Amino acid sequence: MRQAAPGYTLRPVQYRDLDAVISINRQCLPENYSRWFFEHLAATNPRTFLVVEHGGQVVGYVMCRMEHGFSYFKRGRIVKKLHIVSIAVLPEHRRKGLGHALMVEAMKEGRAEGAQEAFLEVRVSNTPAINLYKKLNYKIVSRISRYYADGEDAYLMAIPLDEEHAPYLAS
Repeated sequence: MRQAAPGYTLRPVQYRDLDAVISINRQCLPENYSRWFFEHLAATNPRTFLVVEHGGQVVGYVMCRMEHGFSYFKRGRIVKKLHIVSIAVLPEHRRKGLGHALMVEAMKEGRAEGAQEAFLEVRVSNTPAINLYKKLNYKIVSRISRYYADGEDAYLMAIPLDEEHAPYLAS
């Protein structure tokens, strides 16, 4: 466990947290997943599925999985990648650095698991999230047409998990 912000604790998800995580996902995001998907990622990616607590209550999460695929930065190379599947913080707890803390910790854990890059998809209209990812040095790699169920496009954003591109991971 570590402090995400004053009064907030960041830690790996536990099975007992999944109802709260699913509730946050449903409240904050139009993209929802089955309970099985949350359970599967918690069981198979325990180091990179994190929650943030305040007063004993889960108020945010980041859910990731490890994948292998072509590098976004080294043409023709297959690399291990951290896929940030979903991140959300309850509205009343936003603008306190919790999303940033969740992302950095997930990326640190992903790198410790051998990931060389991290990537995510984000709605092209989600300016606050895009700004957070750019602040973390993510780059827009491509635009995915009609990625979301409602037809909105997504940006695919990625970053190499090294000190040159993500110096904040060294601390």
